[in-house]
Amino acid sequence: MPRRVTATLAGISFTAVTFDSRTHRLVIADQPGGPGSLWPDAKAAASARGGVAAVNGGFFTPEGSPLGLVIANGKRSGSLNRASSLGAGLFVDDGTPALVRRESAGSSRELLQSGPFLVESGRRVAGLSPESSTARTILGWDGGTGWFIARSGPASLADLANALEGAKVGDVAARNVLNLDGGRSSELWISANVSGGPLHQRPIWNRPVRNFLVLQAR
Repeated sequence: MPRRVTATLAGISFTAVTFDSRTHRLVIADQPGGPGSLWPDAKAAASARGGVAAVNGGFFTPEGSPLGLVIANGKRSGSLNRASSLGAGLFVDDGTPALVRRESAGSSRELLQSGPFLVESGRRVAGLSPESSTARTILGWDGGTGWFIARSGPASLADLANALEGAKVGDVAARNVLNLDGGRSSELWISANVSGGPLHQRPIWNRPVRNFLVLQAR
């Protein structure tokens, strides 16, 4: 059963939902009409998709288009971002979910491009920015069936990577961790159907976003 966990790692606070991909899955709730055109927040997106939790998804342009490739229930939006570190990784699920590098992009029923990677194969990624301390949203995977979605307190990308290297969030090892859109996009909603819920972390200054990752029962 998914559960809410809190952790403080290297002075950074995290609120997360951990889950097992054998019983639950992440789906992408995208808004072709642009940010806020269907759902004002993660709670509304999750409610529309029968979800028990949700976070904001990937980056988007000032015009509201995805800054990278998105495939939601087989429907493709945007295009593969081959240059920016904000598109370094992909969440993919065509029956078996995984976090992979963009070089491994292929066809998938669900796909969300974002970045940078913070941790890969248990090691922090070098060269991340130590600047801009802000709230962050992340997606983590232990390489097996353990996953988490989380929102952090203010931190730089480098600080997050250092804090997560070799760490666990709840009982899920942070073996691979992908950064999602952060700052004023960072949002986490947890329903009462999740152990430790309900909770909605969305400051009043947050802006509407293009897409969400919604956690559903299989």
